[in-house]
Amino acid sequence: MVSVIRSRSALPHGMAIVLFAGLLALSAPVMAQDAASGPAQKILRVCQDPNNLPMSDQQDRGYENKIAELFAKKLGWKLEHSWYPQRMGFIRNSLKAKIEGTDTFKCDVVTGVSTDFEMGLVTQPYLASTYAMAFVKGKGLDAIKTPADLLALPRATRDKLKIGIFARSPASDWLLKNGLIGQMVSYSPQTGDPDQYPGQLIDRDLANGTVDVAIAWGPIVGYFAKQAAGVPITVVPFKPQDDGIRYGFSIAMGVRYGDKNLRDQLNALIASSQPEIAQIFKDYGVPTSALPAPTSAAPS
Repeated sequence: MVSVIRSRSALPHGMAIVLFAGLLALSAPVMAQDAASGPAQKILRVCQDPNNLPMSDQQDRGYENKIAELFAKKLGWKLEHSWYPQRMGFIRNSLKAKIEGTDTFKCDVVTGVSTDFEMGLVTQPYLASTYAMAFVKGKGLDAIKTPADLLALPRATRDKLKIGIFARSPASDWLLKNGLIGQMVSYSPQTGDPDQYPGQLIDRDLANGTVDVAIAWGPIVGYFAKQAAGVPITVVPFKPQDDGIRYGFSIAMGVRYGDKNLRDQLNALIASSQPEIAQIFKDYGVPTSALPAPTSAAPS
């Protein structure tokens, strides 16, 4: 999923249970014939960003990496990755791209998409989270327990704050609505530099005092608050919907149109793996909300 969820998107956005036999059924895109061994080898090919923690990275340190590993293990399939920065052209160069000289797609599953994903079939969501605020403990902001508490600070204190946010996000909407644009330090959600990552707002600029408060997608805030070595950071989630602004979004997986069997297999895994998935998010410091009620499977 894109590292930053934008407020203008439909989102940075219960489940259908299939028979056990359905878990073992193969969809054509995930079959690979090994001439040496004879039987077709089952492969879960996932499309992921190589440098987009806490979601994914090429060293398999992200929570999307861990969930993909969990699903492959439960299926008894081999796990393969296709790496491409999750920016403009991501789907074209991953889910819809074929390995040169073959009819095999580079990957079959995007492990993080919004639930309104329109470039393929979408699964039931496996994560619901919100935007979150973060600040360093012991610097005069410890009384803040909700975003409204920041607004209630004395005007002289509030006006001195430097608040780091990503442009065109619910965070910028919140600042604008509450007359805090003058305190905004704006970051680009897509710099074009593959070595840049959204968490730098937290583990670098918030930790070293470049900004006093950071507001970003909750999984990014929660994870990098834990990674800021020696710097105690408090995380304050927003409500999913508050004062006319949407801060909460659900994340699912996406497959190509027509891959209904694979989509249904993933839905079954999402439904049966809730305890393991919840533990992964806990390990990563991800603030979570209640998943939305199950919906009927999307058309194929």
